[in-house]
Order: sequence, then structure tokens, then C-alpha cells
Amino acid sequence: MRRRHHFHIDHAGHSVSATVQTGRTAVVEVLVDGKETGHATTHHDHPVTVRVELPTDPPTKVSVRATPGPGIPRCVFEAPATEPHIMSPRLY
Repeated sequence: MRRRHHFHIDHAGHSVSATVQTGRTAVVEVLVDGKETGHATTHHDHPVTVRVELPTDPPTKVSVRATPGPGIPRCVFEAPATEPHIMSPRLY
């Protein structure tokens, strides 16, 4: 059964959201300030990293590491010169 899980974090004045759709093939979509900037697929419960850029001057390269399972999916936000942050789950 496929389910969608949503995650969010604010970083450097920008909104970063991730959606993880679970199932045999997991799909991860990443939005920055409401615009899709990256996506990836993975099989079963294998982790996947989606690299995106924040629209700063110059652009800042960041990544979202998604783990679809086992159990409840989770996402970790990684940016240069900061420790990784667990993204908050969103119910909607």
C-alpha cells in the first residue's frame, strides 16, 4: 500500500519540504519555497539523498536524506557548515 508522508524545515529564510511516497518503489520529492527542485526513487526501504540548491546569492547546495522505512519514514536536512537536522513531520 502506498502512503504519502510530509516533512518540513526552515533554513536561512527558505522553506524546504519533502514528500516521501512509500511502497515497493519509494518516491521522494523536495520543494524549496514551494517549487519542486529535486526528486528521486529508491526500492523498498533503501535510503536516498536528494541534492538541491537554496536560492541564495550564490546558491547554497543542500541535501535531504530520506529513509522510507522500515516503519515510519524520516528525512534529514544537511547543509554546509551545520549539523544535520531532522525534518519535522507534517500531517496533511
